[in-house]
Amino acid sequence: MLFIVAALALMGVLLGAAAHTPLPLFLAAAGAISAWLLVFFIRERIGHKES
Repeated sequence: MLFIVAALALMGVLLGAAAHTPLPLFLAAAGAISAWLLVFFIRERIGHKES
């Protein structure tokens, strides 16, 4: 339960910060994070297939 409360509090802080950033900066950050997650996903898939 404490984990859920902490996660919701962190989401509130991050969403609050995102609401105060300019839209182009927010979209650039979202694109960078999405690209990083995609690269991570591909590397994990390739790594598990070789094992």
